[in-house]
Amino acid sequence: MGKIIAVVSGKGGTGKTSFTANVGLALAVLGKKTLCLDCDITLRNLDLALGLTDKALMDFSDVIAGRCPLSDAAAVHPKYPGLHLLTAPLSPGGQLDVTDEQMRQLLDQVRQEYDYCLIDAPAGLGQGFRLATGCADCVVVITTTDASALRDAQHTVMLLDKRFTEGHLFLVVGRVQKKLLRALHSTIDDAMDTAGLPLLGVIPEDSDIPLALNRGIPLRDINYYAQRAYENIAKRITGQRAPLLRARW
Repeated sequence: MGKIIAVVSGKGGTGKTSFTANVGLALAVLGKKTLCLDCDITLRNLDLALGLTDKALMDFSDVIAGRCPLSDAAAVHPKYPGLHLLTAPLSPGGQLDVTDEQMRQLLDQVRQEYDYCLIDAPAGLGQGFRLATGCADCVVVITTTDASALRDAQHTVMLLDKRFTEGHLFLVVGRVQKKLLRALHSTIDDAMDTAGLPLLGVIPEDSDIPLALNRGIPLRDINYYAQRAYENIAKRITGQRAPLLRARW
């Protein structure tokens, strides 16, 4: 039975989509059949991050409506065949004719076919957020160290706390700049105290992340600076021991 992980953030620009793509890839490299599911129904970008824009021809609403099976709708990465993408339908108004029960049935099917499914939720707390988190086994909240992002993360956690028990909500602090690395422990402690969540990992700021996104190339094919952090998070997700922080990046 596969595990469903929703990836959320209270605001945009935290690195949520890059996290979903790169941790999904890292899980696939570890031998886990992994589905990245884009639930951002207004601004889907996961296909760009994975370089699968030309292959992602059907979306999750097509599967729900019975227009095609999951196996046909999920695009397979040509270089990493253990990594699949199910993209989102575009709904400029932010509303989609998909019910919570229909999403539950889709994710039940995903659990039968995949080891892991990472759902890239839209920023904020709208319908896409509800669909992504409603049937998830656990949730990863992505934030940065700036005050506004931490406040939004705290609001998100307050909402999720009502539905998820201890051990099912985790924090990832992204886009940590090199100049902050020396004070990283105190910075991360502050973030954990504000969000009230255990830490799953820290992602350093890396100029190659947007470069990889724009070129549709996996980050691991460019360099290993931030990718090491994504891979350590994937290892921890699978139950392996891996460092939370590195003294040197």
